[in-house]
Amino acid sequence: MSEYETYMEEKSKIDSYFDRGYQVISIFENLSGTFVDFVTGEGASEREVVQLKLLTAEARKYIATKLLFVN
Repeated sequence: MSEYETYMEEKSKIDSYFDRGYQVISIFENLSGTFVDFVTGEGASEREVVQLKLLTAEARKYIATKLLFVN
């Protein structure tokens, strides 16, 4: 898979979590990639934590931009 396709897949996952009301609770970066922890929103009956691994630099920039401009 090309880097662009990988980025588009990661971007789609990020957007999907935000669209479903998940919130970012932590971001950890190391040589393997960036790990973003999402948790279900306040209105959820049961809290669920999901970890997403980002491999592309573009996806890392995208999540940072989303966090800066999220309402």
